[in-house]
Amino acid sequence: MFYRPGLDAHGLPHDPFKALISPRPIGWISTLDTTGRANLAPYSFFNAVADKPPMLMFSSTGGKGATDEGKDTLANIRARGEFVHHVVPMAMSDAMNVSSGSYPSDVDEFDLAGLEKASCEIVSVPRIATALAAFECRLWQIIDLPAQASFLVLGEVVGIHIDPAILKDGMVDVTAYRPLSRLGYRDYAAVETVFALNRPGQA
Repeated sequence: MFYRPGLDAHGLPHDPFKALISPRPIGWISTLDTTGRANLAPYSFFNAVADKPPMLMFSSTGGKGATDEGKDTLANIRARGEFVHHVVPMAMSDAMNVSSGSYPSDVDEFDLAGLEKASCEIVSVPRIATALAAFECRLWQIIDLPAQASFLVLGEVVGIHIDPAILKDGMVDVTAYRPLSRLGYRDYAAVETVFALNRPGQA
């Protein structure tokens, strides 16, 4: 089959785009508003985009309520220029899902999900105390996307927290915590099987 997004009917029960672009890491992003209230929300359009310096991206799609200016996460990053990304292990899938709801701006998703806050070393935004890995980020750029109330956020990683429990022989062992990824529809996956491939010419 072939179809042109936005122009042709694909004839399927649901748009297959996100199901085909999978698995996608989940950006579990914490921010603070101008009054110091915390916000925590997951984003499925998320990834690393560079390593020197290390940089992350996520996109916020759709407005909140009657506004077209984006969601609370985006508003908070615009105001403070900081955010924290957390890796989502399988054991925290329920807490992540709780934080995905559309709540009023004065609701603290940390509290709703039963998550303890911890201070960061560089940014003022709180992180999840029990997160196995967290990335302190400073805003680099926000880019308007073609869709209404859709924005790409690029941040530079200025600090990384790693729980020693996920290190094996000095290397991150993803099978120790089974990071979640987003698939299509309402589906998720956890990384459980790992294999290595050498590039051509590598020993």
